Amino acid sequence: MTARPRPALPRPHRDDLRIAVCGLLGGLLVWALGLRNNTPLVDLPAWLVLLALTAMSAAELLRRSAPRTALVTATAALALDVCSGGLVITILMFTDVVYAAVLYGSPATARRVPVISILLTVAATIVPVAVLRDPRALLLGIGVGVITTAPAWTGVIIREHRNAARAARLEAEQTALLAEMDRTQAVVAERARMARELHDMVANHLSAIAIHSTAAQSIDDPAATREALGVIRENSVQGLAEMRRLIGLLRDAKDPGATAEAQATPTLDGLDALLRQARTNGASSGLTFTLQDDRQDGRQDDREDPLADGGAARLPAPVELAAYRIVQESLTNALKHAAPGEVAVRIAYAPGGPLTVSVTSPFGDRPGPRAPGSGAGLVGMRERIALLDGDFEAGPEGLGDRKTWRVRATLPVREEEEER
Repeated sequence: MTARPRPALPRPHRDDLRIAVCGLLGGLLVWALGLRNNTPLVDLPAWLVLLALTAMSAAELLRRSAPRTALVTATAALALDVCSGGLVITILMFTDVVYAAVLYGSPATARRVPVISILLTVAATIVPVAVLRDPRALLLGIGVGVITTAPAWTGVIIREHRNAARAARLEAEQTALLAEMDRTQAVVAERARMARELHDMVANHLSAIAIHSTAAQSIDDPAATREALGVIRENSVQGLAEMRRLIGLLRDAKDPGATAEAQATPTLDGLDALLRQARTNGASSGLTFTLQDDRQDGRQDDREDPLADGGAARLPAPVELAAYRIVQESLTNALKHAAPGEVAVRIAYAPGGPLTVSVTSPFGDRPGPRAPGSGAGLVGMRERIALLDGDFEAGPEGLGDRKTWRVRATLPVREEEEER
């Protein structure tokens, strides 16, 4: 078996290298001038002071990359320095190593070093006084506290401030990221909403234009051609009006004209006009359209209410807009795909219950639609219903000649919104 190689010591930081070099040169200068802190405690060679100085400088090289190793090395160097005479530069570098061990060390090291420094300070204060019976021995405890406790707790304070700054920076980055995600989601949602509005407002008119322009080209009858051109013109004008309303939604809300135009949101009161237009557009395709409005107001006893004479209930604007668009898109799909026959629209609502929209049309098995489409109609209807927490289903029903295509949507009506 081959022995695993020991990991090499990390490369020292350039600032630590500067500190070590400056400390070593300063210590050599102090030693050359003969400035020592005290006489040697034991009979040791004088050059051991330089050895302690060199070891302390080596510890400074590891103060940031290996704080625990640096602290152990510095402690041994300090002990050798005190026993061999002592240099003030060596002691100053020791305080820096203690400070760095707390600041750059692991969380466990940062917790233990301040506690150990306090215990050493207490021991260096009590033991000499108890043994020597001399108050001047308190100076030893003060000295130990200056070189251990003071730098250790300075490191604790700086570390806490650094951690707090890092946490604040991380929180700010997370807040900015969440804000960017919210902004992106808002932009996507707004684009989807505008895409639905554009499709629902324009597709109906453009489909009618495409159908009647095809009929005008294929039928050699001046009267039929004039009739088709009249329908084309009517749908063009109405499509242009819808486009203007959509542009009004995109303008600055401070523009009074844009605000008034944007507020002209379709409601269920416009279903009669929508059906009349569908009858005109679908006459050449053999389609007939019927509307059954079973909405109840629930306030017939209040004679002062304008809806008390049998009028339909006024529902929240988002619900009415979604129901209107469902009917509009269903009629557009019927014009493009349905076989000749009756297209039945039914609206039902009772106070306290949901609004139900149902559109049934003869199932068409034509090889292609009468007018081209984008295929986004059902997707848009499903998205509208999902935004209101409703239910939506669309698909064929029945068999053979009685096969139909049915679109059904259920929209919840909240009481607090209805009271508005």
